[in-house]
Amino acid sequence: MTFEQNMTLLSPMNSALLIIDVQERLIPAMQDGDLVVWNARRLIDGAKLFDVPIFVTEQYPQGLGATAAELKTAAPKNVAVFEKKSFSACLVPEFLEELRRNDAIRKIVVAGIESHVCVLQTALDLMSFGYEIHLAADVVRSRFADDYNFALRRLETSGCFLTTTESVLFQWCRTADAPQFKEISRIVRSVKP
Repeated sequence: MTFEQNMTLLSPMNSALLIIDVQERLIPAMQDGDLVVWNARRLIDGAKLFDVPIFVTEQYPQGLGATAAELKTAAPKNVAVFEKKSFSACLVPEFLEELRRNDAIRKIVVAGIESHVCVLQTALDLMSFGYEIHLAADVVRSRFADDYNFALRRLETSGCFLTTTESVLFQWCRTADAPQFKEISRIVRSVKP
């Protein structure tokens, strides 16, 4: 008898990472903004290990600043950063074009801020385009707890899968026999800020 793993599990071959608006001037206003940056960094480190495509957006960087320096340093040099004024990244044609270049991408790990605005609108729009969304709930925040909580409830009832950084990393890894396992173990053992 053969066994096929559950189709909702992430795989490096069919997923991408989207970091939404984790910008210098927004982070201090978020509840646990330092944890968002820390977990986003861990997701980026894991994505690089498995060659998972990474996409980054910045909401009006002239006013809200650039992506957190720690994340820019961690990201591969060829990662495109998509500037936007629309709340949904899907309203940026260049972003959609870049995403669609890789036909294998069917699942997108979404992380960023704010959960009830740019994250929610982008995730719902991506679902309209047929992508399966895995929302890293420990890398998504808003200024206020109610906005965060209700955004997650809406996204989950709309069909998004709620997950965490470590769950994503171990789904990409799949087995302790993977050559990346030691590095994933190091990433998950890193100390919270």
